Amino acid sequence: MKPLLFIMNDIAEFLDYGWRLRRVWWFTATARTRARFARTLLGGFWLGLSNLLSIAVLALVYGTVFKVTDFNSYVVYLGVGLVIWNSLAAAITSAPNLLEQNANHLQNTNLNPIFYSLEEWAFQFQTFLQSFLLVLFGLSFFQPTLLLHVLSSSWLPLVNLIVFLFWAPLVICLLGARFRDLYQLVPIVLQLVFLLSPILYRKESLGPLSWTADINPIYRVLSPLRHSLLSGELLWNQILVMALLNVLGIWFGCWLLKRERKYLPFMI
Repeated sequence: MKPLLFIMNDIAEFLDYGWRLRRVWWFTATARTRARFARTLLGGFWLGLSNLLSIAVLALVYGTVFKVTDFNSYVVYLGVGLVIWNSLAAAITSAPNLLEQNANHLQNTNLNPIFYSLEEWAFQFQTFLQSFLLVLFGLSFFQPTLLLHVLSSSWLPLVNLIVFLFWAPLVICLLGARFRDLYQLVPIVLQLVFLLSPILYRKESLGPLSWTADINPIYRVLSPLRHSLLSGELLWNQILVMALLNVLGIWFGCWLLKRERKYLPFMI
């Protein structure tokens, strides 16, 4: 019981530290977002526009390849899945070298490493929000109920996504500091997972391989949110399982950070 209490205290300490510095890491993430589009006319709108252009091209190509009969429905299905996937993939891809990018600060200051994870989470969250809202607005011309479903039934799966965007990159960046192979492995795995994820096609199209979607953790984050946006219904079983996974993920991430913190300056 005592080790469990110590772990819970460590988690509470990390979360309390992050909360007290929330204005700092949110400000630095916002500064990164603004610098990203400095001296551009459209600013953050480029995030949504790039996704909309990708959705238009992919929907046209794969809609033709798969001989889609209900094109409007397919555009929304593909578009929502793609914008969520892009945000998840961006957060995971940037995770392995996150601590190395902040090596100078980690080696010369006493700032808790969770600060950099929270800053990266805030940056990825802001990027996701800008892109997600513009894409939903564009797709609402094909399915007007999308915006209504965001307000009525998509909150829980959206929270699951946001929490996943925090702990999954945290775990990956800590493992990446120790195992450099993750720098090479993560992009390869993401590409394979994307091809096996029902994003450009329906799950039924996988046939006997449909079980791969059921054990795909990234798709398990994406699927309930997309389903709630398209239908206005909640997949309670998947949402609750994902919520439990998020709790365990936060616990494991904080435990791993506590264990690795003293070694990080020597590994990066």
